[in-house]
Amino acid sequence: MNRVIPGTTLKFSEQARESAFTMVAPVLEATGGLTLSQLSKLTGLEGSTIQNWIKRKWVSATVGKKYSEKQVVRILLINMLRGVMKLEDIARLMCYINGDVEDTSDDIIADTALYNMLCRIIFSAEDNGAFSPESIRKLINEEISISEKSIRSDEDKLRKAMYIMVMAYRCSVLKRETENSLGEIFG
Repeated sequence: MNRVIPGTTLKFSEQARESAFTMVAPVLEATGGLTLSQLSKLTGLEGSTIQNWIKRKWVSATVGKKYSEKQVVRILLINMLRGVMKLEDIARLMCYINGDVEDTSDDIIADTALYNMLCRIIFSAEDNGAFSPESIRKLINEEISISEKSIRSDEDKLRKAMYIMVMAYRCSVLKRETENSLGEIFG
């Protein structure tokens, strides 16, 4: 399997296992943010798609022409789910977890912590071939109990949203594999 870090075009490495965003953070810190072309390369998204998400207020607006950590991680979260979920549903789900995109005071968990938690669950499930509903719920519960200091409120809401996000990501992986297999058959 050609494994990538969810929401990115980056190849998986063991360094990403505990904190996937650490693969992106050094570039952000060194450059003071990513340009649209760098973000497009990182995510595989067209620049117009990213700009549209900002226009729709699914991602906070840029200051200058650089994308900050907050914006990048939100784009990664949306990108990892969009293979099978409607963009409007992803936006509603993100709002369910973290309220207004511009206001972090209503967040259950910071987007970066959420992204890292989701990636740890996904990597663990992939390693063990454990994508049954029970296995995913168990991994979510374990991750929440380990990471409880990152969670500001409403763990139950977070559990529900994370379950949807992990399953949607898995569905998008299966959809991509199915499409690739069809391509091999029918060219």
